[in-house]
Amino acid sequence: MFKGSLVALVTPMGPDGAVDFGCLERLVDWHVAEGTGALVIAGTTGESATLSRDEHIEVIRVAAARAAGRIPVIAGTGSNSTAQTIDLSCAVGKLPIAAYLVVVPYYNKPTQEGMYQHFCAVADAVEHPLMLYNVPGRTAADLKPATVARLAAHPRIMGIKDATGDLGRVAQLRGLVGEGFALYSGDDATARGFLLLGGQGVVSVTANVAPAAMARMCEVALAGRAAEAAALDEPLTTLHHELFAESNPIPVKWALQRMGRIPAGIRLPLTPLSEAARPQVEAALRQAGIA
Repeated sequence: MFKGSLVALVTPMGPDGAVDFGCLERLVDWHVAEGTGALVIAGTTGESATLSRDEHIEVIRVAAARAAGRIPVIAGTGSNSTAQTIDLSCAVGKLPIAAYLVVVPYYNKPTQEGMYQHFCAVADAVEHPLMLYNVPGRTAADLKPATVARLAAHPRIMGIKDATGDLGRVAQLRGLVGEGFALYSGDDATARGFLLLGGQGVVSVTANVAPAAMARMCEVALAGRAAEAAALDEPLTTLHHELFAESNPIPVKWALQRMGRIPAGIRLPLTPLSEAARPQVEAALRQAGIA
């Protein structure tokens, strides 16, 4: 089971939009050194929706090869097509990955039964554990706790990334799925509370720019030291919010560029961070102690 700060890693790109694989390898090395618990590759923050199938596979391959067993790699392979999700998951299944992150199908708004059958079909077809990903703000479909409980019975479905920001779901889910099923926050702003209530970790955007700070905060929260966790989280609070000043990953890629970690590349339909939003993101970086 993965624990602590799991970074939803950006996909670095040059000004022309080409994936910068050398930069990707340097980011992997940095997260290993900073204590990040796992790398989530080619998820929403990794601009998976704009990657071609070949690029998607290559981004996961390069990250997993560079990780070389030093840190687990979770491959984002979900889409709104069950067949395409299975195809991509199987294509990366022979790589040295630890699990898949599979999002609720977006745009087509499946029913609870449709979501259940989708995830079961994917889990039946793959070799690695599967982490469900519920983010109704993006998908327009909410994977309900009762459906999660049904899915938790599948031997290859190991946990869920819940990005609703609803802390009430932690106890609700835990009561339905038991201790063997992992719960991960998908919302940095409420992650500390999520862990203190019994979650195992957070799939974090903030960890892209503050990996050591997020790793330490998660470590302390998992140990149940609430006051210490709050003190560690306080400098990051504004950052948790300002990294969503515009659609993710626009602000976090701009922040990483300002830090000299990645080049200035992002793909349409996303555009670079607006001039108006830059001062607030930069102020949040300073508050977090990031040069």
